[in-house]
Amino acid sequence: MSKDYTPYQQQIIKRYYENQSAIQGQRLAELVTELYLAEGKKRARIWQRAASAMKTLGVPQSRIDHLLAQDNPALLAELVKELERK
Repeated sequence: MSKDYTPYQQQIIKRYYENQSAIQGQRLAELVTELYLAEGKKRARIWQRAASAMKTLGVPQSRIDHLLAQDNPALLAELVKELERK
């Protein structure tokens, strides 16, 4: 880490990156809720954010493409449950 940060700030940054998968999992779960409520262009933007979160979590690209094509929040919710079990 850079010397520009205090030891306390370095610990915060370190914990953030250690918990990145949990943070992205939570973000994906929140996006499921948003997808159920969104319509039109907003829904498309939320799907793109969900795709980005899935990439970060290591979901295969073929599965991401399938979920985007289906445009079904229930399928994304099942993926979130599956990821939480891991």
